[in-house]
Amino acid sequence: MNTDSKTMPCSVSELLACFLARDLADGEELQVGVALPIPEAAVRLAHLMHGPNMELIFLGARMNVHHLERVPLPAFGWDRRVVRWAESYSDRGHRFEQVKDWHRRVFFVGGIQVDMYGNINLIGVGEDPRRLRFRGPGSVGTPTLTTHVGRYYIVLNSHTPRVLVPKCDYVSAVGWGAGGADARVKLGLPGGGPKYCVTPLCVMDFHEDEKRMRLRSVHPGVSVEQVVQATGFPLLVPDEVPVTMAPSAEELRVLRERVDWVGALR
Repeated sequence: MNTDSKTMPCSVSELLACFLARDLADGEELQVGVALPIPEAAVRLAHLMHGPNMELIFLGARMNVHHLERVPLPAFGWDRRVVRWAESYSDRGHRFEQVKDWHRRVFFVGGIQVDMYGNINLIGVGEDPRRLRFRGPGSVGTPTLTTHVGRYYIVLNSHTPRVLVPKCDYVSAVGWGAGGADARVKLGLPGGGPKYCVTPLCVMDFHEDEKRMRLRSVHPGVSVEQVVQATGFPLLVPDEVPVTMAPSAEELRVLRERVDWVGALR
C-alpha cells in the first residue's frame, strides 16, 4: 500500500482525525464510544505520535498500546478481542462511581441534532416521543459523561440544517445550555463542556462569553458561505476564517501504517 502523503491526498475523515489528535495531551484519559471511527483513529494517532502516557478507554477496556507496531482493531469497532491488549477490564463499563476523577478524561460524542450552544440530541426527531419520525441510538451513558469530563468534542458525520438546528427536539447532553460563559455553573454541571464541533465542512468552537457556536476554520475547498448555508442557526463568523491545517507527512504515515492500515477513513 502506498502511504506517501505527497502522492495520496488525505480524506476529510483523515483531516479531522489529525486535527483532533493534535488537541490531545499526554497523560489524558481518552474515552471513545461505539461507532465513532474518526475519534477512535484520533486517540490512537495521538497516543502513537505524542502521548505515550495516554490511557485509551474503549467501553470497559483500558489500554496503553504505544509499544505495539500496529494499534489493534483497525476496523474501528469494539468486540471482546480488545481485552487481549487491555491493562484492565470491567464488565461494569464506564464505572460511574469514579466520576470524581473524570476531570482528566476527554470524551467524544456524535448527535442527530446539535444546536448553537452545543446541546445534543441522540434520542430521536419528532414532537411525540411515542411516535418519533426518526429514532436515534439513545443517550446511554452520554448525559453522565458529558456532565463530568474535563472536556468533550462533538463529531458529526453530516453538516446540514437538519443536524445543526435552532433547537433540539430532545436533549441528551447539555453543552452550554442557553448560552453565557457561566451557563454550566448555573446548571450545576462540573465538567468543562464541549470544546469543538467538527463536521465534514469545518471546525467550530464556542464564543468565550456567549458560548454560541463560532466558525473556527473551513476545510480545503469549502467556502464560508457553504458552511453558513448548511447551518440551521445563525453562526458566528469572524472577519477572517483560516483553512483547517492539513496533516503532516508524518501524521499521515503513522495514521495509515499503524492506525488505519485497512484504509477505513479513506
